Amino acid sequence: MKCSVLKGICLFIFVLQVSPAIAQDAPKRLTAKFITEDIQLDGALEEAVWQSADVSSDFWQYFPADSSLANHQTELRILYSETTLYVGIRAASEGDNYVVTSLRRDYSGPRNDNVSILFDTFNDGTNAFGFGMTPYGVRREFLVSTGGASRNSFNTAWDIKWQGSSKIHDDYYTVEMAIPFTSLKFEEGATSWQMQPYRFNVQSNEFSTWNRVPQSQLLANLAFAGKLIFEKPLGKSRTPLALIPYVNAATQKDFEADTDVDNNILVGGDAKVAIGDGLNLDLTINPDFSNVEVDAIFTNLTRFELRLPERRQFFIDNSDLFASFGNFFNEARPFFSRRIGLARDTLDELIQNRIIGGARLSGKLNQDWRLGVLSIQTAADAANEIASNNNTMLALQRKVAQRSNIGAFFVNREAFGEHEFLEDSEKYNRVIGADYNLASANNVWSGRFYLHKSLQPEDTKGNFSSQATVTYNANNYVFALEATHVDADFEADLGFVPRTDIFKAGAFAQRFFTPKKRDIVTRYQGEILYINYWKPTDDFKFTDFFINTEWRADFVNQTRVTAAFRHDFIFLTDEFDPTGMDDAVPLPGDVGYSFNTFRLAYQSSPAKVFTYEANAIFGSFFNGNRYSGGVEAAYRIQPWARFSLSLNYDGIRLPDPHPDADLWLVTPRVDVTFTKSIFWSTLIQYSNQRDNLGINSRLQWRFAPLSDLFLVYNDNYFTQDFGPRFRSVNLKLSYWLNI
Repeated sequence: MKCSVLKGICLFIFVLQVSPAIAQDAPKRLTAKFITEDIQLDGALEEAVWQSADVSSDFWQYFPADSSLANHQTELRILYSETTLYVGIRAASEGDNYVVTSLRRDYSGPRNDNVSILFDTFNDGTNAFGFGMTPYGVRREFLVSTGGASRNSFNTAWDIKWQGSSKIHDDYYTVEMAIPFTSLKFEEGATSWQMQPYRFNVQSNEFSTWNRVPQSQLLANLAFAGKLIFEKPLGKSRTPLALIPYVNAATQKDFEADTDVDNNILVGGDAKVAIGDGLNLDLTINPDFSNVEVDAIFTNLTRFELRLPERRQFFIDNSDLFASFGNFFNEARPFFSRRIGLARDTLDELIQNRIIGGARLSGKLNQDWRLGVLSIQTAADAANEIASNNNTMLALQRKVAQRSNIGAFFVNREAFGEHEFLEDSEKYNRVIGADYNLASANNVWSGRFYLHKSLQPEDTKGNFSSQATVTYNANNYVFALEATHVDADFEADLGFVPRTDIFKAGAFAQRFFTPKKRDIVTRYQGEILYINYWKPTDDFKFTDFFINTEWRADFVNQTRVTAAFRHDFIFLTDEFDPTGMDDAVPLPGDVGYSFNTFRLAYQSSPAKVFTYEANAIFGSFFNGNRYSGGVEAAYRIQPWARFSLSLNYDGIRLPDPHPDADLWLVTPRVDVTFTKSIFWSTLIQYSNQRDNLGINSRLQWRFAPLSDLFLVYNDNYFTQDFGPRFRSVNLKLSYWLNI
């Protein structure tokens, strides 16, 4: 069954790859003029050289409609010198009541008035550099992978040096960007890049793009990019050597383990070395990530681990080269960088495991080939029975057709040294495999097909993971099919594999409806998702099934209403306590459970100074009932401060002798931006399911480009008696030095 389904889908996708592309609007073109004059970055665009630049306008509306020109137009000009790319933008508006949530860099695009621009410097339709600015001159930069086809394609943790300024007028604002060519990677002698500017006009409830993009696709999808033509060919990409040393004075105490106060000074750093036009070499010694924001806590009612995003800067550049292999839907990913620097102690609890050092070489070999090599060494911790490990990955990717690619990889986790506590079966784990990623020129067809195999000591047979998935997206219809198999013995120590011994098959259908009059509602959409799981080692026993139906209405003022119904069947092979509470009597295994839930949700307009989202879930749950609700409210004092409160409640009612539970997750947050370089944020997270009250307060001073002084305070308490668990204070200084 498994093989026939996969073969059939693979043959179907091969036909799709060679079939003609569906017609789309001709991409726009803009010529960048070469200049030798100096430009003063004041946001005014008043220099004579700006008046002589080519101008492109006629931005297309994306929201609330996608079939007309934008009501508030945007004009685009681009110039360049030997060293710098200049972008000039004039954005018309209905007034100066702009929505800008803070002065902090790397703001949220859809929640702020801003203009952004993507540069696909190798014209591969897959990867791009993104830059954006608000009317207040707040900047953001981000990386785009997988063609911008999903919300996971955008990585805002990337940091690079560039400058920008803005100026506000009565009914428009202007933006001036200066992006050094040393901050970008591109091919020597290039005469054109692909480019897609787009704009969030939140105060007027209008989003627009330079090239027209249908609403069924994401607004920043690279399949709809236009062309930036350079008046004369570009020179070499001369990225300078960057040294980023740090010093961290830290004090901490683990009350739960009853250890003494630990005071120490940590020293380390990173280096970034350019290799040719397209490769980056990242080096790190004794890295410290105390300045990284804490992870959001979730109430978990499932049997499986939740996947959280990577925020550590060392792993960000070209992260898709390493992280995009494997399952689209997180069933089996062979590499997940967050595994590095974490290990399980003798109580099977996750603790930090010191990284000694590492290196990453990643980027473009040429227009068709990409290379990624990573090797990181972690330290031994004999007290917690953790061995020193080398963590290595090699990835190679080849462009196929216009936007598709095929890639191969090798992942190796290998223990160093002889340790009595180290079992033979734990000495190494290896995964090899290949992926084919389909993306048609206009993104109507997309999909993934992979075959991976793991290798462990004395266990080299079988151990496969595979998937075939295809998606059709055109004419307000989206259809998707998926088949996935993960062997019972498939292991990926450096990956994300929530469960093994599954064969999964599913289908998805979505339809967008546009009302004739869009004065209230701009779009309706309905969807249905149907997933089945079988257990191959138990004669393909049917173990899990769910069907989810959803109806959504998007209003012209950006509010949204959602209603959904879901039916689940879960056959528990082992006993399970869905409440996660201590000493609870779990539900018995070897039993099947069917249950239904309803969900209602509302999202207010982000243009208001007070915004909120609310949801309610109710229905049956295993052999009991569930009543859940949540609200997230925020108030901003523009643009200096934002105060938010997230409150989630899950009421679980199960028959005796199983426990009832009232699970609370309360998350207040304060973000204050005193200036564009001084920020303070405090996050409090209370979860009685995790028996933890956590406080994270962080003061940041960006005293020079990408150079920071952090003061970070962390405090954690038990929720039962509010006794202290763990406390730390870090004073960290890092400096970015270009040589």
